[in-house]
Amino acid sequence: MNINRIDGRFATTGQITPKDIAEIKRMGFSGIVCARPDNEERDQPSFDDIARAAKEAGLPIAHIPVSGMLTQGQVMRFEEAMAGMDGPVLGYCRSGARAGSLYATSKR
Repeated sequence: MNINRIDGRFATTGQITPKDIAEIKRMGFSGIVCARPDNEERDQPSFDDIARAAKEAGLPIAHIPVSGMLTQGQVMRFEEAMAGMDGPVLGYCRSGARAGSLYATSKR
């Protein structure tokens, strides 16, 4: 993982795997937001597989898939997810850009 800390509340990274969840928790993240739709790439782990590992580790996780331009609905769902997660949250997608865009747009 290549973690890009935006501020004390949010960081981004590219695609994660279920095996990364323990390290994410160890790094102090208190929740995860996935901005990547399932099946963008053939070898990408499904959101359900990552969500299962996150729940087993006690980390809340939200799936807000983004393809193309952000919608107001996606931003609202992101804000709701963030409101339910205390402490720093890790957002991920293929490169981290869409997760970062959700955060930046919600801050406006």
